[in-house]
Amino acid sequence: MDQRYLFETIPEDKLNSLTKEELKILLRGEQDLVSQQQKYIEKLHNKLTSSEQKSFLLEEQTMNIKHRLFGRSSEKSEKKDKSKKAKKTPRKKILLPSDRYPNIDIIEKDVTLDKLPSCPCCNKEMSDSGLTEDSEYLTIIPKKYYVVKQKRHKYRCSGCHSSLVTTPAIPRIKPGSSFSDELVLDVSLSKYCDLIPVERYKKMAERSGVAGLPANTLIQMTHNLADFLTPIYKKIKDEVIASKVIHADETPHKMLEGDKSKNWFMWGFSSDKGAYFENQGTRSGDVAIDFLKGSNCDFLVSDVFSGYARAVRELNIYRKENNFNLAQTVYCNAHSRRKFKESLSSFEDESKIFLWCYKKIYRIDKLIKQEEIDFTKGREWQRSYFKYMEKMAVKIKTGNYSRKNSIMIAANYFYNNFEELSLFLKYKDVPIDNNSQERLMRSPVIGRKTWYGTHSKRGATTNAILFSLVESCKLNKINPREYFKEVVLSIHQNQGIFTPNEYLGFKSENIA
Repeated sequence: MDQRYLFETIPEDKLNSLTKEELKILLRGEQDLVSQQQKYIEKLHNKLTSSEQKSFLLEEQTMNIKHRLFGRSSEKSEKKDKSKKAKKTPRKKILLPSDRYPNIDIIEKDVTLDKLPSCPCCNKEMSDSGLTEDSEYLTIIPKKYYVVKQKRHKYRCSGCHSSLVTTPAIPRIKPGSSFSDELVLDVSLSKYCDLIPVERYKKMAERSGVAGLPANTLIQMTHNLADFLTPIYKKIKDEVIASKVIHADETPHKMLEGDKSKNWFMWGFSSDKGAYFENQGTRSGDVAIDFLKGSNCDFLVSDVFSGYARAVRELNIYRKENNFNLAQTVYCNAHSRRKFKESLSSFEDESKIFLWCYKKIYRIDKLIKQEEIDFTKGREWQRSYFKYMEKMAVKIKTGNYSRKNSIMIAANYFYNNFEELSLFLKYKDVPIDNNSQERLMRSPVIGRKTWYGTHSKRGATTNAILFSLVESCKLNKINPREYFKEVVLSIHQNQGIFTPNEYLGFKSENIA
């Protein structure tokens, strides 16, 4: 008898007449058919799940791209709306300009009448009472260009009349140049401090009455200044190399012409004393290896780029052979937090847990820096949050998530680099992230977008030198224009060179 019979297709009288063996065969066929149908349904379900998963991943990637292009640039969490009305803060006292800007010169201006007024009561002519009604306002004297006609006096001997002695030339950044040191500094700092392209500076000069400034000559001024200050650039490198904690990062740098490779990279290394940049035509870890040779670095703070890990490994091989302390890699927690921020739109519940923990960790780190809580106690609290996040990362890794999902990528990033991310918990001087270096890279990145790149290797070198000095000034909270003026004058007077960090020490001694 056919095993494919279904109970619904067999007449009732026929079904009652079947034997026990025939019923078993019929039942077995029914079970086989049901089993085949279930397998087919499961196969369709798997196909459907796979297509849904692919669709979800594409949708998630689209959301991330839109967020990067059109979303908020800040990584700060949005504050929740509070239903209760906040208490009104007392209105701050409005300060006069002289109080707001105590370092600015004050010019007193008397406002008088050309003709003495008449009294509105008796019509008699009035006299100055000596009383005044005072007010203040901030003003500006526009930049003014002028030509200096320099006359170096010559001296003759009234006795033998045999020779003349000419007054020595005033020392200049570029002797014999048609442009003063003040103009050289203004052009260079307008570009590398204020990020104004040379062509725009040229147009600004035209609007001030100086038309026809050659752009190539202005660029040459920046090269001359970079050559003049190269010894300070090298000294900044020595300061950074001597530090126990070194930060590192890199960013693309376009070489528009002058080299076979157009894709160069600006490498940045910094400490709490200075910022050092160099442009190289490669992203190989060899750049970091060459920089770290001979350094006293115990910790290298960076992102999870294999080039830095390789640099530390190579450095430790040398140090192990010479019985020196081994260096350790420290990874940036801001990068890890950013991964969970990116997965928030698709996996809100899972991501919020990690973001909440990071919020608490950063808050505690701030209190430790402000010495509001004990270092040991604060680190214990932070460690407990890290352990909790580690458990959650394991739960996600072993859960039913696709490997390509953003939450799985974030969890793997955190779990695989847990040791390097949490290394700062053991040491007081090791930072929680690499944000300080990323802030130093901001101006070079904005400058790259403004003037697109450099046109020669000489330009790349100038770019690195002047950005190193300017960003070192910002790191030490020094006005770059004030520092450059002082250091150029010091070199002209043969009083030596000093880095921004050393200049900060000189200023502190003079104030004391």
